[in-house]
Amino acid sequence: MLEVSEQNVKAIVFELQDEEYAISVKEVSSIERVQHITRVPRAASFVKGVINLRGVVTPIIDLRKRFGMETIDFTDSTRIIIVNINGMEVGLIVDAAYDVIDISHDAIEPPPEVIGTVNVDYIEGVAKLDSRLLMLLKIEKVLSEKEKKELQSVEG
Repeated sequence: MLEVSEQNVKAIVFELQDEEYAISVKEVSSIERVQHITRVPRAASFVKGVINLRGVVTPIIDLRKRFGMETIDFTDSTRIIIVNINGMEVGLIVDAAYDVIDISHDAIEPPPEVIGTVNVDYIEGVAKLDSRLLMLLKIEKVLSEKEKKELQSVEG
């Protein structure tokens, strides 16, 4: 759930396919540069593999692939956002992560029925900030229960 304090949500803004998304800072452990990712045999197609993050084996998900977007090569701005999904650390590959902002609770509207290529189940709401539209990610919905169990077996 998004962190709401005194009518504001503190969120990290990231980019996927020229669209801006936001995720509550409470759900983010760190933001990392892309590092060597070890492929995992027979993992779901959107699972890039695992990384060794400060001694912890962390599964990495390509968020573009998860959302059915075209995959692209990593760039200097590509980042891995380490999030906590129901007690499990998972890395999300995004095109860029560049902002921590406060979003007024009043600026957040429920998601429309259809949002471009992203399944509305993943979206908690849409925030209107000046000329920007930010889609607030519902992080616990990015993985199904079955997928979480599969990733836990990858963690070792």
